[in-house]
Amino acid sequence: RGMTMAMKMAVVEGTKAVICAATGNTSAAAAAYATRAGLPSFVVVPAGNIALGKLSQAVMHGAKVLAVEGSFDDAFNVVCGVADKRDVTVVNSVNRYRIQGQKTAAFEICDTLAGRAPDYHILPVGNAGNITAYWMGYREYHQEGKADRLPKMMGFQAAGAAPIVHGKPVLKPETVATAIRIGNPVSWKQAVAARDESGGAIEAVTDSEIIDAYKLLAATEGVFAEPASAVSIAGLIKLAAAGRIEKGAVVVCTLTGHGLKDPENAIKVCPQPVTLAPDVDLAIEKMGL
Repeated sequence: RGMTMAMKMAVVEGTKAVICAATGNTSAAAAAYATRAGLPSFVVVPAGNIALGKLSQAVMHGAKVLAVEGSFDDAFNVVCGVADKRDVTVVNSVNRYRIQGQKTAAFEICDTLAGRAPDYHILPVGNAGNITAYWMGYREYHQEGKADRLPKMMGFQAAGAAPIVHGKPVLKPETVATAIRIGNPVSWKQAVAARDESGGAIEAVTDSEIIDAYKLLAATEGVFAEPASAVSIAGLIKLAAAGRIEKGAVVVCTLTGHGLKDPENAIKVCPQPVTLAPDVDLAIEKMGL
């Protein structure tokens, strides 16, 4: 949603190219929509710190990818510097049109719930564009009388990349959830405003909790999401275990990317295939049937 809006306005405003810094889905979306719009795209990533599934999408869609030696924040500084010196449009969540597009997801949630907002909306927080956009959408729908309430916005960061939780930038963020491995979010102030205005919270979950939720979601719901998506489920589990979600509450969890975008982690945490001779009885034995 957000990238569609950002790309549309880039074309309307006559930009020559688009550019983004990325650790996650932004790179894939930017490259895909730029190609469709007929615009050159440039993706700046922190070297060695982006899931191959997402990087491969950006490359296949024709983006020119530059790997910067450093963190996401270093990559983003390069992006902003290029935009200052050349006629290119930044399509990260700092782009106001991105947020306008993303906010419509909140509209759809309220419509799906027949005119009400959830009691809690739990979502991962990396660059903090999603929590900013959803809160904007909920407020607008509520002001227009299309939603009967406002949800508590419950954001979760990975413990090794939790600048908002700690109240200061993290110079070397580390987490298995690559899409939110960000030490200085672009939409930090807006995320804090969403938290405070909604009476919600922004907290942290460990990598162990993220992986447990990642595996649980796939094994019990048939939903294979990337680790960064599982952050919202890890957050829900943590809140529920602490008795902070009342019985009967309506909870929405945002999942931000498919598991195939980060297949390395699935391979790491899952058992290896059992190798055997082409023998039916042996196969039945190994299957435990």
